[in-house]
Amino acid sequence: MAKKGSRVQVILECTEHKTSGMPGTSRYISNKNKKNTPERLELKKYNPILKKVTVHKEIK
Repeated sequence: MAKKGSRVQVILECTEHKTSGMPGTSRYISNKNKKNTPERLELKKYNPILKKVTVHKEIK
């Protein structure tokens, strides 16, 4: 039987891409530990549409 943990899968979406008005979205899937990081994640990831590294925030 699998052990229930506090790790959850989260979706990260680009913040700059929303404001640029270009079609499409840049999203990544990651994992986080809810106990250690209860707030939303913010990571710098590569956006292939804008062709640069941007801040990606966790969405629900």
